[in-house]
Amino acid sequence: MLSSFVGKAQKSLSVFVPRKHALSYWNEDHATTGVADDVMKGYFAVLAKKGEETRRFIVGLDYLTDPAFLGLLDDAWEEYGFRQKGTLVVPCRPIELQNILDGRKI
Repeated sequence: MLSSFVGKAQKSLSVFVPRKHALSYWNEDHATTGVADDVMKGYFAVLAKKGEETRRFIVGLDYLTDPAFLGLLDDAWEEYGFRQKGTLVVPCRPIELQNILDGRKI
């Protein structure tokens, strides 16, 4: 189910963005609102949240094909379903998402 959603999202995107380092920081003003001013075309915001640990990342669209990142999206779907609004929240420790973005296995 999630893979068909990702497939549709990828098809609707006309911008190819080469993999770059993801930006990471926490800005409470934009934590759960719509698209923030700092999210450039070809990127999206993700909150990694586990317990009290929360960190915001700006991630390139090419991560929508990364198997480890897709695993986090599956976890988010199981935890929250499709009722999320605003910034996407994935249920993992920020260091776990950082490791995926850096290409390290967790």
